[in-house]
Amino acid sequence: MATERGRYYRDPAGGPDLISVTNALGSISKPALVPWGAGLVADHVIGAPIVTARRARTEPTVLRRELVGLPSGNSDRAKKLGTRVHERAVALVLNAPYPADPEVEPYAIELARWFRLWRVDFARDIEAIETTVLHRRYGYGGTGDLWIWLPTGPHGRRQLWLIDYKTSAKKPDTVVYDEQPLQLAALRHAPVLLLPDDTDAPALKVRRTALLNLRTRSHRLIEVPSGREQFRAFLAATRTARYLHNAPSAYDTILPPWAPGSPDRKAA
Repeated sequence: MATERGRYYRDPAGGPDLISVTNALGSISKPALVPWGAGLVADHVIGAPIVTARRARTEPTVLRRELVGLPSGNSDRAKKLGTRVHERAVALVLNAPYPADPEVEPYAIELARWFRLWRVDFARDIEAIETTVLHRRYGYGGTGDLWIWLPTGPHGRRQLWLIDYKTSAKKPDTVVYDEQPLQLAALRHAPVLLLPDDTDAPALKVRRTALLNLRTRSHRLIEVPSGREQFRAFLAATRTARYLHNAPSAYDTILPPWAPGSPDRKAA
């Protein structure tokens, strides 16, 4: 559920709300966002220099508002695209109908190519898709994309992987962000899996974790660590996020007792 403090999960068992994994990781600084946002604005100005210069004279306030809003607007569109790609991935695995979406289909084609490359049998190899996991002790929840058996062990033995889809229209398929191993660690170490009827089941015992970077013309499976070190770092992020969510928005000003406005000042 969306709150003014970001996304939280409501515990079907009736316990306190659980912070979402991505919400907790929002407390981590993302320095790459600053040059990315500046680049969007620069590209927009360079792409239409005459129009931009004219508008800077005739409607500077409106222009400034539009330029300031470019990064958040593009980020929102990217998130919506990612959501649609995830929905298309579920339809692909379940062989379910999905409405025509030309923007999404190139990513679906690359995902299908990846499944064929690994000779995935959906009925045999896929354990779960788009499944919520909970860690009530540490107060968080998250949704994993894909639990799948792949023949990556010794002598081709199958191992259970937890894989997270990542989409981008412009980033190369080699990109891994600092917080992504922490995200997978959080999902991997959650002990409870929610069934469709909102009852609990033991979480699946994952052997390895990876990102599946999907692009319009390529894909790449990248293994990332998700052990105790990454899990401890994630828990630190949850503590930071909760502190920031609950911190007061203003603090008292301290004045000497004789200053005007001091609560300790005695009436003359």
